[in-house]
Amino acid sequence: MCLLLFAVDSHPKYRLVVAANRDEYYHRATEPAHFWEDNPNLLAGRDLERGGAWLGITRTGRWAALTNYRERNTAHYANSRGHIVRDYLTSDLSPGAFARDLIQEVDEFAGFNLVVGNGREFLYYSNRGGDPCLLSKGIYGLSNQLLDTPWPKLTHGKSELEKAIADGIDIDVDRLFTILAHQDIAADEDLPDTGVGIEQERLLSPPFITSPAYGTRSSTVILVNQANCVELTERSFLWAAGDGLRSPKRYTTVVHKFTEQRL
Repeated sequence: MCLLLFAVDSHPKYRLVVAANRDEYYHRATEPAHFWEDNPNLLAGRDLERGGAWLGITRTGRWAALTNYRERNTAHYANSRGHIVRDYLTSDLSPGAFARDLIQEVDEFAGFNLVVGNGREFLYYSNRGGDPCLLSKGIYGLSNQLLDTPWPKLTHGKSELEKAIADGIDIDVDRLFTILAHQDIAADEDLPDTGVGIEQERLLSPPFITSPAYGTRSSTVILVNQANCVELTERSFLWAAGDGLRSPKRYTTVVHKFTEQRL
């Protein structure tokens, strides 16, 4: 996943608001968000190549999301980063305890950013950026650098999310999907230099990415209200070739609603 916008305790009705895009190669087989047969409390999409996930929530209020950290390192790593999300969501460890265990094996993974929560606390950790830290109330963003690094897509996305929740009434899910669908390429002077070259920086700069082989595969919105009611809406895009690129011609939607069984 390459864009994660989320608000913690920043709305009178919703204690958690999440809007996220998953960017991936088109050929990588994926299942849309569903309750897993082998872990029926876990609601998440599934990477069929390695069996992990990038974003998920459980019936007991555990939540996790992961983005890749962009770097030129081409080393092979023993573990898939998607296993981190899966392992947290299927464990009963607190965010802090899980992070402490994860630190012991971070060399097995390529660079990542991780946010985990259990309904009472939220924690951020990157194996490319220091110690785990608890998150207080506020609006946050992650792309493929450290938390709240002001890349154009992140600055725009956080600003739009703040506007979307500012009036303190019901949140318009379609408005959050509009934020995630933004495709304007950032100006060259605003682009980061992550070592991939200016053409790649331009291609990867919008919240919603299109290219011949790689792009935004799904967009997900999660709302958790003060009564512990969860609504997850996911759009999975069906890509078609055209004009030397690929473009999303249509999408399928899944919606899941349930009430957390708080422990």
